[in-house]
Amino acid sequence: MPKFLIERDIPGAGNLSPAELAAISKKSCGVLAELGPRIQWVHSYVTDDKVYCVYIADSEDTVRRHAEQGGFPADRVSVVRGIIDPTTAE
Repeated sequence: MPKFLIERDIPGAGNLSPAELAAISKKSCGVLAELGPRIQWVHSYVTDDKVYCVYIADSEDTVRRHAEQGGFPADRVSVVRGIIDPTTAE
């Protein structure tokens, strides 16, 4: 299944408390359970005003459905075409 990078504009995201982040994670996991094995949350990066999430899913539509059902923004959804790191230069 393809991997997706989701960019979520969430002003003040970097100031969310651990309890708020836990509640968001719980909501996301509940929606994932409803959608079944067609989507998997890998991890997310929280910055000052955005959250970047990595998901594995069968389609962009499934990613957007997760966002809609969870009440999360999905301002940009991009298919990951490749991964590089320092070892790529070797």
